[in-house]
Amino acid sequence: MILWYWYSFVAFVFLSSILIVKNKRTNKKNLPPGPRRLPIIGNLHQLGSKPHRSMFKLSEKYGPLMSLKFGSVSTVVASTPETVKEVLKTRDVECCSRPYMTYPARLTYNLKDLGFSPYSKYWREVRKMTVVELYTAKRVKSFQHIREEEVASFVDFIKQSASLEKSVNLNKKFMKLSGSIICRIGFGFILKGSKFEITYEEVIQGTMEVVGSFAAAYYFLIIGRIIDRITGLHSRCEKIFKAMDTFFEQSIKRHLEDESIKNDIIDLLLKMERGEIGLGEIQLTRSHTKAILLNILNAGIDSSAQTMTWVMTHLIANPRVLKKAQAEVREVIKNKDDIVEEDIERLEYLKMVIKETFRLTPLVPLLIPREASKDLKIGGYDIPKKTWIHVNIWAVHRNPNVWKDPEAFIPERFMDSSIDYRGLNFELLPFGSGRRMCPGIGMGMALVHLTLINLLYRFDWKLHEGMEAEDVDLEESYGLVCPKKVPLELIPVLTQWT
Repeated sequence: MILWYWYSFVAFVFLSSILIVKNKRTNKKNLPPGPRRLPIIGNLHQLGSKPHRSMFKLSEKYGPLMSLKFGSVSTVVASTPETVKEVLKTRDVECCSRPYMTYPARLTYNLKDLGFSPYSKYWREVRKMTVVELYTAKRVKSFQHIREEEVASFVDFIKQSASLEKSVNLNKKFMKLSGSIICRIGFGFILKGSKFEITYEEVIQGTMEVVGSFAAAYYFLIIGRIIDRITGLHSRCEKIFKAMDTFFEQSIKRHLEDESIKNDIIDLLLKMERGEIGLGEIQLTRSHTKAILLNILNAGIDSSAQTMTWVMTHLIANPRVLKKAQAEVREVIKNKDDIVEEDIERLEYLKMVIKETFRLTPLVPLLIPREASKDLKIGGYDIPKKTWIHVNIWAVHRNPNVWKDPEAFIPERFMDSSIDYRGLNFELLPFGSGRRMCPGIGMGMALVHLTLINLLYRFDWKLHEGMEAEDVDLEESYGLVCPKKVPLELIPVLTQWT
């Protein structure tokens, strides 16, 4: 018995020595600066309801690369074009994997999607497949007739509202427009009149809220799951998953039973399941198909809808800009009734308006967290392996060293500027950059351009009686994609071109 205690004591001293040495080594690392941490929770108490804003304020004090601790998770936050460029370009390979996150894993059939899957051979093959098969310019062009038909139907609805001098909830109408198009090009059915019409908006926005949350389960292991059950996050995730899974099952079953449904995205994915379209050594299963469909459904509907909502919000809040944008559209289009997507190429000011909207209200203010795959250096600081990396797009877009009057909506700042939003200019990154950049930009922006040109050409817009431009609420709700908190309700007015 005495010998057993002696062995136990020696083992305790040995393990303690290892921990002390390890802590000393950790302390010797040149980690980025950051605020003081509370025991157990670290810096979680400093996030608030809008983490992107809180992190921005902290970065103003602690610097462009900042260390935070969320429970047991060590995190760094990049907040300037220079540090973000190191993460997304210079060190992209070492920084482009994902940490395991409980709720995204559940919703994506155990990380079989593109957005949350860790960097791997599977991810590379599926990414290549989506770019080649789903998001090429040719594929985007092939769905143009669907976009034109749905936008024409949308315009007819606006005409009816204008004739009745009735206000339109543009948040809801843009969501329905995007949903109608994605359901046709992705799933081969019409949204209107379907069972999914009733629940799609709640399910999609709920998904974005869940995957964008700072869930306790990510940072506190077992007790975190208990906390999430108490807050209702766990049950919300399960409810959303069951609704989405049922929708995917019904959509796939419809394709399998009706061979006439062809050339949509489900049709392509089913061909990949059967091996008719090769993925190298990767074999898609039904779970892979549904996980990829989740990305297409959520990103395709929510991102486009929120972009259009924010553009119209900034226009109505800035009458000078609205007047100038409409004058350009009407001068270029003139009496042409058949508006096409290609017309955007001649609308230089409208393109500036869209860029400025992305700058001031980025759809994804905090990119999905990344994880360092090995020990590395960023900005001269040590970033240990497994550290989570947050890229704060909100902070980049409000950097006063890059943007003059960063809080003001000034589209003219892009005049004679080569800055674009396609991932090559690190001052403006609404869709990210590098390997993890959103592959569906072309598909989404085609709808945004066509819709906005129609709305600015065919209608004038006004606020409810008694409201002024300065009364327009610009606050966002937090999620992976940040929607406008207060719905945008405007009254359309018929013009001579309507």
